[in-house]
Amino acid sequence: MITRRDFLKIAAFSSLLGLGGAFTINALEKEPGQKVLKDIKALKGKRWAMVIDTRKFKTQEDFEKVIRACHKAHNVPEIANPLHEVKWIWTDDYEHSFAGTAEEYISTEVKERKFLLLCNHCDNAPCVRVCPVKATFKRPDGITMQDMHRCIGCKFCMAGCPYGARNYNFLPPRDYIKELNPEYPTRTIGVVEKCTFCNERIDRGLLPYCVEASEGKIIFGDLYDPNSEIRKVLSENIVIRRKVELGTQPMVFYII
Repeated sequence: MITRRDFLKIAAFSSLLGLGGAFTINALEKEPGQKVLKDIKALKGKRWAMVIDTRKFKTQEDFEKVIRACHKAHNVPEIANPLHEVKWIWTDDYEHSFAGTAEEYISTEVKERKFLLLCNHCDNAPCVRVCPVKATFKRPDGITMQDMHRCIGCKFCMAGCPYGARNYNFLPPRDYIKELNPEYPTRTIGVVEKCTFCNERIDRGLLPYCVEASEGKIIFGDLYDPNSEIRKVLSENIVIRRKVELGTQPMVFYII
């Protein structure tokens, strides 16, 4: 059995050799108590996408439940000042959510709705193209990731993103976390962060927190699977996306 002391030796030695975390994890996987690392079954998808049914969000609590689930799980700091706030998922009105493509003569009821907004995990993501250190990158399944350890805080990705989905930590974020989730890493000042479609849950065979908390109001699935629920929902409803005229190919759809 590998003791704590042995583990620290392995970690230190692997770091010196430039082997990183994979070497350490491989060593631990040999332990009987660590078999769960191999038994975890990730959700499989060729192109993850999301559908938000705006008709089903009736109350402010419907929105807040989803936002709380995401922010609490990912240690998103609660900063009241809008100049410094950090958000992974939030709400806005119709005009601002769909600026540029908002239909002037759409019903008043739709115009008065609130819309959940988050990173669109675009097929043609401008944030990925402009990042000079590859801290922003695409996974094979389409998720736009943010490596918050590699990020140098240059804000190029923030300038490139047309959806306002990225946030810079102007203040020490750990000072603004009321209830820490020890299972998810906290960030530091000078780092950009955003929604990652809960990649850490997908890789464990679980749905994103927002999907789970929405209780059926948000659908998540593989866009390339013709038999998936998300494809069925898209085929049966009229949907819109944000700023499609920019050619980013956003992967978050809204049922109107």
